Amino acid sequence: MSMVVTAPCFGCKYTDCVVVCPCDCFHEGESMLYIDPDQCIDCEACIPECPTQAIFHEDNVPEAWRDFIALNREMAPLCPSITERKPPLADQKPTG
Repeated sequence: MSMVVTAPCFGCKYTDCVVVCPCDCFHEGESMLYIDPDQCIDCEACIPECPTQAIFHEDNVPEAWRDFIALNREMAPLCPSITERKPPLADQKPTG
């Protein structure tokens, strides 16, 4: 079992959660973060840090977002690891 990043992270990508993770299991996708379930130790440190309440223990993922369990498992290995805070997508201004 592991923590799972769900729908509220999509388009926000706050990274408050990654700096408290003791096992560096977060990965950064283009539009959201993912948790590698093989690296997660179920410490739950990330849950209270998420300002959008997007992180759940796998057993507690709301029914409407259950597909995010498989999405995290699939996407985490394909995306680079993230361990430092970055500006969320909502705060990033387009350039040009």
